[in-house]
Amino acid sequence: MREVALLGGSFNPPHVGHVMAAVYVRSTLPVDEVWLMPSFHHPFGKSLTPFEHRVKMCQAMAADIGPWLKVTEVEAHVPGDGRTIDTLRFLMPQQPETQFRLIIGSDILNDLPQWKEWPEIQKRVTVTVVHRAGYPGKGVVGPGLAVVSSTEIRRRFEAGDDVSDLVPKGALAYARKHRLFGL
Repeated sequence: MREVALLGGSFNPPHVGHVMAAVYVRSTLPVDEVWLMPSFHHPFGKSLTPFEHRVKMCQAMAADIGPWLKVTEVEAHVPGDGRTIDTLRFLMPQQPETQFRLIIGSDILNDLPQWKEWPEIQKRVTVTVVHRAGYPGKGVVGPGLAVVSSTEIRRRFEAGDDVSDLVPKGALAYARKHRLFGL
């Protein structure tokens, strides 16, 4: 049985923190692949760049990393409003030979009580909380990863600032080509 780590998020845009989390998980845990899982709808109603653009940026980023980093568009096929438990209920029966692990950042630990059926998620998959710099917490693994956020990157895009140190080159090239984020 293979093990796949799911790294979900808005990826609006994808950034080096996502890469660091994926590489850390692949390097230290018994996973065969890491799947980037862009949100189709944000469960808390955040405005997002169209799904297809976020998928393409993730694909461009993954292409530079290696064949173990993949992108899944599963959330586009899940009914509802983008809740993780609904995605797992949809995905797991389609992949009976796969054991899933959910990767979350320590920055969202305080949000978990708002997640739909959080205890059920924990029953279905192993949850690994990677340490996001500035957000310590119980059960967090690894060193503090980059202090970077998609919100800050979007602000810098709009201000015309250089973000090449925060956005992987493939994703950045795609964003520029398609004039995303005010470019």
